[in-house]
Amino acid sequence: MKNLILLLAVFFVTVITSAQQTSWKIVPGHITTQWAAELNSANTLPDYPRPLMQRDDWQNLNGLWQYAIIPVSENDAIPTSFQGNILIPFAVESALSGVGKTVGKDSLLWYQRDIAVIAKRKNRRILLHFGAVDWRSDIYINGKKIGRHEGGYDPFTFDITDALKKGSKQTVSVRVWDPTDDGPQPHGKQVVHPEGIWYTPVTGIWQTVWLETVPDTYFVSTKQTPDLDNKNISVSASVKNWKQGDELSISAWKGNEKVAEKNGSDTSITLSIPDPETWSPSHPFLYDLKLTVIRKGKPVDEVKSYFAMRKISIAPDANGIQKMMLNNKFLFEFGPLDQGWWPDGLYTAPTDAALKFDIEKTKDMGFNMIRKHIKVEPARWYYYCDSIGMLVWQDMPSGDLGNHWENRPGVLGRATDRDRTPESEGYYRKEWNAIMDALHNYPCIIVWTPFNEAWGQFKTAEITNWTKQKDPSRLVNSASGGNFYPVGDIEDLHNYPDPAMPRPDIFGDKKALVLGEFGGLGLPVDGHTWQEKNWGYQSFKSNDSLFKRYQSLTTKLEELIKAGLSAAVYTQTTDVEGEVNGFMTYDRKVMKMPIEKLKADNEKLYHIVE
Repeated sequence: MKNLILLLAVFFVTVITSAQQTSWKIVPGHITTQWAAELNSANTLPDYPRPLMQRDDWQNLNGLWQYAIIPVSENDAIPTSFQGNILIPFAVESALSGVGKTVGKDSLLWYQRDIAVIAKRKNRRILLHFGAVDWRSDIYINGKKIGRHEGGYDPFTFDITDALKKGSKQTVSVRVWDPTDDGPQPHGKQVVHPEGIWYTPVTGIWQTVWLETVPDTYFVSTKQTPDLDNKNISVSASVKNWKQGDELSISAWKGNEKVAEKNGSDTSITLSIPDPETWSPSHPFLYDLKLTVIRKGKPVDEVKSYFAMRKISIAPDANGIQKMMLNNKFLFEFGPLDQGWWPDGLYTAPTDAALKFDIEKTKDMGFNMIRKHIKVEPARWYYYCDSIGMLVWQDMPSGDLGNHWENRPGVLGRATDRDRTPESEGYYRKEWNAIMDALHNYPCIIVWTPFNEAWGQFKTAEITNWTKQKDPSRLVNSASGGNFYPVGDIEDLHNYPDPAMPRPDIFGDKKALVLGEFGGLGLPVDGHTWQEKNWGYQSFKSNDSLFKRYQSLTTKLEELIKAGLSAAVYTQTTDVEGEVNGFMTYDRKVMKMPIEKLKADNEKLYHIVE
């Protein structure tokens, strides 16, 4: 009898999975990655979405939802009928969503799905998490609006406990409005009319949606900041319903060995780390961290995390030129501009293996750094950078664009900030603050970049100083390739295609000198391009000629390193839509230059200055 029941259960699961698969298919018309074929609509991106604060009791809500695109109106009523299924968490414009439709500022995108929530909820809270939704989202549970979030790049959470009905079946509805570049909000490189360096819009849910069951008293967030010089890490926790007499217990681990532990009656603790093992690209060592709320001697809530002992700073060399230092030693930082776009998923990698692939391939090419360009990635991307050993420069996604700049290579140009409306400025400040909060604990991130190439650049000195004050543990690159101001830790020049650097005699005694973008050597590969019309800053017709030209650029970099250059960023990891200047094609199926030769050519740069 038990075997019969088991067989029937397997049968019904198989039937349901098959039905879900047949109701979804990739939208044709563009190239796809190898991982698209592995995508399962009944088990989409199932990996735990928050590696830095782990609990066991969670439920993935990715998969097929219903959707409707309707005109904007004053009527906010949830639709009574929907137009079909959409695969979450892929944006509605993407091929992997199964929809492939644009939305725009004059329309609303609605989602809906019935979910199962544990029936016994006494002394438990149910949290609904969204990794990212672009841009304004209103969340409803069983027809009741529980909250609104504005911001396309930061995770957010609602406690939905009080909106739940009796029983397990509940209905989640989401209303999204996204004006793309027709609005003043941060939108990165998305535009209504894609061309050149501007790409397809990304509307709605584009990261994992999930449920979490927590006790009445629970960790909301943590903040972890290492101090390598003083051999400690400071940990603070935000705890919901913290009560008088509660204790916070924190312990650090190397594998199964506990190396430090401390309890306190406050939600902030500094933990001493004896003989700290440092983190670097060549040795990405991570400590495990356990945090527990204790009440009357018993654990109330516990989360698992990790941290690294590493330090990023600047210090003058023998010639008085400021250099970027990792763990108090100079390390030339070299990596690609990584935009994180996918031909099938747009902002969203098809699978977790695909997300990891780009980082691993970057490491295989001999790079030790990635500039994450005008985009924020899912938490698992930063986790892989932490565990693989990849330094990250994190950009703020731009918005409200306007180029007001007159910089020339090696010359301090006339800096002019853009005038932004209070609404536009408010959206920028709120989201940059939320992004920095969400990403603070990842040791791989060593540089914050508030602005890129004067795109919407405003109140540069104020924004830079605020960023530095909020996180003094990292460097701030005030404006990569943008208006130069006497603020921040880094002076960042862009120059295509050949390398160049800011003048040491103007900036070198106060800031580290970096080449924030160069290269852009283009090579289209038949059968692997997004469209017929494509471009690079300099075009080539063969792999050999491309690699020889690349070698000429790294040879020039050697001289710049000797002159005081701290870092360089090559454009770019992959082709993106009409751009064909990637090391890899947009579908990640072709490496344009031999990877072993690239590795050898790149790694020689780390030994120019010992």
